[in-house]
Amino acid sequence: MKLADARNEFINKWGAFGSHWGINRTMAQVHALLLISADPLSQDDIMEQLNVSRGNANMNIRELIDWGLVERIIISGERREFFVAEKDIWKVATQILRERKKREFDPMMKVVESLENIEGDKKDKNHKQFTETIGSIKSFGRQADRMMDVMVKADENWFIGSLMKFFK
Repeated sequence: MKLADARNEFINKWGAFGSHWGINRTMAQVHALLLISADPLSQDDIMEQLNVSRGNANMNIRELIDWGLVERIIISGERREFFVAEKDIWKVATQILRERKKREFDPMMKVVESLENIEGDKKDKNHKQFTETIGSIKSFGRQADRMMDVMVKADENWFIGSLMKFFK
């Protein structure tokens, strides 16, 4: 496979994969392009290489910046802005985890906590079932939250070593 074909394959597959971690296909494709590019790219470069509109490129670049996966850089002598993606995959994965936690998990836990103390007859089987289920979800959520915090704070080598011991 030639480099150009491999690059296109990666960009397309990363784009499809992006929907699994909470972003749209084009945003993931922009991220993939910046991830594999040796040099910073301008918005025009991104538009040309991915065949997307200016508005689409602009919106997705801004969102990637908000996610902390891409940063804007200035190149001396250039009037255009350029963009680079974080290349360390461990940092990318932990940043995605942080953002998904902030955008999805934390709001869900707030809802669960708000539903924990409901009024009513505590002897009623429906009341009891509801409060037990909410309590179980909250307990699981707290454990998942601690696990996510450990992973985000963990050193890559420590985490991989621990994971390998777990699977032995």
